[in-house]
Amino acid sequence: MGNWPLKTVAELAAQSKSALATGPFGSTIGSKTFRSVGIPVIRGGNLSANVANRLIDEGLVFIEPVLAEKFKRSIAVRGDLVFTCWGTTNQVGYVDKRALYDRYIVSNKQMKLTPNTKLIDALFLYYYFSSECGQKQIADQAIGSSVPGFNLGGLKQIKVPVPPRGVQDKVAFLLGALDDKIELNRRMNETLEAMARALFKDWFVDFGPTRAKMDGREPTLAPDLWDLFPDRFDAEGKPEGWDLSEIGREVEVVGGATPSTKDPAYWNGGVHHWVTPKDLSKLDIPVLLDTERKITDAGVGKISSGLLPPGTVLLSSRAPIGYLAIAEIPTAVNQGFIAMICKKRLPNVFVLFWCYENLDYIKGISGGSTFAEISKKAFRPIPVVVPSNKAMAAFEGIARPLYDRIVANTRESRTLAQTRDLLLPKLMSGEIRLRDAEKQVEAVA
Repeated sequence: MGNWPLKTVAELAAQSKSALATGPFGSTIGSKTFRSVGIPVIRGGNLSANVANRLIDEGLVFIEPVLAEKFKRSIAVRGDLVFTCWGTTNQVGYVDKRALYDRYIVSNKQMKLTPNTKLIDALFLYYYFSSECGQKQIADQAIGSSVPGFNLGGLKQIKVPVPPRGVQDKVAFLLGALDDKIELNRRMNETLEAMARALFKDWFVDFGPTRAKMDGREPTLAPDLWDLFPDRFDAEGKPEGWDLSEIGREVEVVGGATPSTKDPAYWNGGVHHWVTPKDLSKLDIPVLLDTERKITDAGVGKISSGLLPPGTVLLSSRAPIGYLAIAEIPTAVNQGFIAMICKKRLPNVFVLFWCYENLDYIKGISGGSTFAEISKKAFRPIPVVVPSNKAMAAFEGIARPLYDRIVANTRESRTLAQTRDLLLPKLMSGEIRLRDAEKQVEAVA
């Protein structure tokens, strides 16, 4: 840890009675007290061991402000760190400027730390606890056997390297710059995806331009786009001249398999991507750039659909139904997918948003006794309205650049995250000089 002095967390905590505190005891706060609005409660699901997830503001529950006031010591505000006491004890959270709320209350399985900012930079401290050395310190304080525990006494004893304040601030700034850019890309991707989905829904689900023409409304699009849409519906309720087809006629629908996991010939030294629904469950945006597992040529040979081309749309078909992504890499798939190769009339961006808009229908026709599953046989006949070639080309002309920007942002964020994960342990151990780290950050940020 270089020559940096060590201080305990107890020494680094703010000088207030509630600087180190657990959540309310027992069932004081529980399902019976949860509300849809009020003071948000931080539970295990709102924390993560992933350094990129400082606080997960999804799936929050709330309690009434009056009740929260009774447990002021358990209130976490911006600048506070939050730890999990039981279960997944390596989870660390940080309530920062990105948090949706100014204050939270921690549950009875969490504890919070308010750092003394005169001694330690809060973000530096968060990165320390997210690093390998910080995670090891947490693990070393574990108690219990069947269910791991990490209590306030253990947290207080952890020793943290405390470099000069200027070094702390610089480390936090460098790592924070990478995370800030990743967050900016994430928000930009959400906006771009929402724009493309809204366009798809207006043109090809609600048939907005056609309805506007039928109602005699003023054009809502540029003249060259406005002219592409029919001014009436046909007997089938779709814009006149557009086709009603089946998704299985417009894309090639295939499935996958899992080669025997007991045979190392299929896995050891694998170089080909092999995707499972778990890979898609981790995505913030429907773009697949990597997979957790790789398989060999022999493994690919055991899957009838083989290695699917980049641009294939992936839909998880069971446990659960509905994870979606476009694979930007050649990949094989396991048996939990309906994979759509889009080489006919429907481009993959169109198919992706068509799947989103039809998920309820897809789930509604699923079968299965143990868990819901949509088969390829049931999926292929699902109806799809195919617009005119010119309308489709216009959609591609607008949506494709949006999607390409999403892919570029996602690739950049991946590089930024790799750089952060490489620098984090080196910066925390003093292994790399700040100037060298700064150059690496400048090269990618």
